[in-house]
Amino acid sequence: MTTNKKKLLITQTLAACGRALLQERDDIELVEFPNLISAADFQALLTAHAPVHGVALGATRFGEAELEAAKDMKVVTRIGVGFDAVDVPALSRRKVPLMVVGIANSPSVAEQAMFMMLMLAKRANELHSLVRDGQWSTRLGKLPYDLFGKTVLIIGFGRIGTRTARRCQAMEMNVLVYDPYVSADEIRKAGFEAVADLDAALPRADFVSIHCPKTPETIAMFNAARLRRMKPSAYLVNTARGGIIDEAALYDALTSGKLAGAGLDVFAQEPPPVPNPLFDLPNVIIAPHVAGVTWEAVDRMSEQTARNILSVLDGAPIRQNVINQDVLG
Repeated sequence: MTTNKKKLLITQTLAACGRALLQERDDIELVEFPNLISAADFQALLTAHAPVHGVALGATRFGEAELEAAKDMKVVTRIGVGFDAVDVPALSRRKVPLMVVGIANSPSVAEQAMFMMLMLAKRANELHSLVRDGQWSTRLGKLPYDLFGKTVLIIGFGRIGTRTARRCQAMEMNVLVYDPYVSADEIRKAGFEAVADLDAALPRADFVSIHCPKTPETIAMFNAARLRRMKPSAYLVNTARGGIIDEAALYDALTSGKLAGAGLDVFAQEPPPVPNPLFDLPNVIIAPHVAGVTWEAVDRMSEQTARNILSVLDGAPIRQNVINQDVLG
């Protein structure tokens, strides 16, 4: 009888390997929905299928209204690690765990951060255009730079920041780490230099790579004042969340010679409005928020998402993947 089954809403972006783990259970019923569904349509879907016991989200927002529509939500999961679109306090009030995929996509994001650093330092866009446009004779006016011997400042020493730091170290860079929530001893034991004062550290960095969550504390962390503290020869890379960098201030810094370049996988508004003045700058590398969405990462995240859901339904949540630890007994 389907009435005894746990009903799960899963976005269509859940890969086959994750879906298979759920489909092999005879006590689960799956309902698929598009990733970019509107809030009103998603609430209507939850209402139509209520009671709904679990949901696997892509970019869909989730909060009090969705919990009310679902009637009997047991677990909310993200096919990813960011959760700024989820109302965590609302889930906690109802004792519903919010789960993320842990380390599943962290290698992919760390690689993208390194890719953007290399693209910027090696002036990939500019040199590509130079050859394409028949400007070969001007090549010595656009010499690239090495990462070797440069200083990189990693903002955030979590799953992704730690991997990025190790990759930078392998490139023989000097690695500074700023994370007020990680002890200096832990950072030093990992082989890196801990810095306690972000403003004092910025003038030392040739590259700054952002790997912290988007919170009220980090919104506009890189405003005009912070950008002015960076070297005019420095590069700024953000593969974390849009809004951590003030984009208008970044444009001003890039066009006034106060910053050498930037790599952006994320934006304050997604998708960002076009035309966008940042997109026309030759010293800016842009991507559509896909740092953690490689083929391999999608499989890893989808499988972990399925395991997260099953762990809660089976009464043994994977504790390290629960964001709101207050709901655990």
